[in-house]
Amino acid sequence: MNQPDANQSPSSPSASNPQWMKTVEGLEEFSLNLLDSMILLRWIGYGLLVFALFDLIVIFIPLNLMNRLWEFQAMGQLVERVPLSLVGLALVFYGKENYRYKWEISLLKILSWLTLFVGLLYFLLIPWSVANTLQIDRQYQAEITTQVDQRLQQIQQVNDAIAKTTTKEQIAQLLGRLDREGRIPNLKDSQQLTEVKKKVSEYIAQGESKMKAEAQATLNVQRLELLKNSVKWNLGALVSGALFIFIWRNTRWARRRW
Repeated sequence: MNQPDANQSPSSPSASNPQWMKTVEGLEEFSLNLLDSMILLRWIGYGLLVFALFDLIVIFIPLNLMNRLWEFQAMGQLVERVPLSLVGLALVFYGKENYRYKWEISLLKILSWLTLFVGLLYFLLIPWSVANTLQIDRQYQAEITTQVDQRLQQIQQVNDAIAKTTTKEQIAQLLGRLDREGRIPNLKDSQQLTEVKKKVSEYIAQGESKMKAEAQATLNVQRLELLKNSVKWNLGALVSGALFIFIWRNTRWARRRW
């Protein structure tokens, strides 16, 4: 049996050279595949940011400032579309400064500072949204109150007119004006005019109470929907602002000169 050379260790690189070379080649292939995937992800990130820019243009065109409801809904749309921007930024900044094109150096620096600006903007949207929420609630209440007042005026006019009527036919005609769906009390021919007027007054009073209840129910539904959206979008703005600031803090390398 041949004895191993005393001057050559069994664990020396030359003894395991084939296995060592395969490991190096495998690492090189893995690095190349990782580089291709990194570049692909970055381009997808740039594409997502472009889509986010398109959404931004759609939200603000046409611009309708001083319209509380439009401002509130625009803020909601900005919050709803945040995930697209965040994913795009995460992909664009992936891999830090490794394997970058020259044109990316300035662009990434701009994007890094832009995340700070956008994060602060989302924080500022919160008090603005709260103020708009209160204003919209007052607007809803004023609209409902105006509608109820107009309806009450019509009812009062009909009441005044009924007091001056002399026949049941005239009363039925007036009730038809008040209730466009034709729901009028059953007026029997044998009833005296005073009885008819009393019955009509009771019918009108019931209708008035029902109208007020429906108006209040409508206002409650609108308020609940407004409150839910306000809480959702304000919390979303808070989280969005924090995430943008987090991205800014973790992209210091992009703001340095490479």
